[in-house]
Amino acid sequence: MPVVTTKSILQRAFQERYGVAAINVVNDLSMEAVLAAAEELRAPVIVQTSVKHVVMTGVGVMYAMWHEMTEKITVPVALHLDHCPDRALISECLAMGWNSVLFDASKLSVEENMRQCVEVVDEARRHGADVEGEIEGFKRTEEMTGDEAEHVQSLKTVVDFVRVTGVDVFAPAIGNAHGVYATAPHLDSQRVTDIVEATGIPVALHGGTGMTPEQFSDLIGRGCAKVNISTALKIAFMKSGYEYMSAHPGVYDPPALFTAQRAAVMEMAKYHIRLFGSEGKAWA
Repeated sequence: MPVVTTKSILQRAFQERYGVAAINVVNDLSMEAVLAAAEELRAPVIVQTSVKHVVMTGVGVMYAMWHEMTEKITVPVALHLDHCPDRALISECLAMGWNSVLFDASKLSVEENMRQCVEVVDEARRHGADVEGEIEGFKRTEEMTGDEAEHVQSLKTVVDFVRVTGVDVFAPAIGNAHGVYATAPHLDSQRVTDIVEATGIPVALHGGTGMTPEQFSDLIGRGCAKVNISTALKIAFMKSGYEYMSAHPGVYDPPALFTAQRAAVMEMAKYHIRLFGSEGKAWA
């Protein structure tokens, strides 16, 4: 199974109402571990790259890692650029071969966001790629004040945005945030249902780390076909490294450390793949 389009992965999940783990990786080790987890569980997966890590690693190097690691992959996978407001970086990644991008113009007016998103979608189509859109920014959990619901756009505004831009997946604010929740978040699940029924396209769930299994199940059933996981990978990667070094004081063996971190990232990825219902959903 070669690398496929993000849209093809999400449309199947959307139709069958399971979720696809969209996992932000931080380096070559974490990328390989996420792909290995998907291969082991015969699951589709979306590998996400942040602006920070793409810039730090280099667009060419990041894509070369991806190309090499997926050359013999046998499950559906796609490469996604997450939360990018930089049009130049979007263009560079699309030209290199990313399968999809999230154009994050949430700090602009809805009108300007829409105008530029139309251009991004047109550019992506020329490269055979897909686009995720958003019009409401996501806070970090420590920035939440409890009044987030008052700042979301109307359903009509969302529908107009999706219709005019032609985005393939939409990321709404429903009380979710990036980071670690102190307690399970209060989510506006009905908003997902309303958006899906009005637009007919899959929804991307951001800020997934820390939501309850019941919340995931409910939101996936409503149409959240793409479920983003970032903080959980960082925790698994960093915590396993700390635990290994703590258990082996004075042992400076990078391959042994990497083995422990790879195992932890794989387990984290497999946990979410199973939780979202995508195990065994690879197609021939």
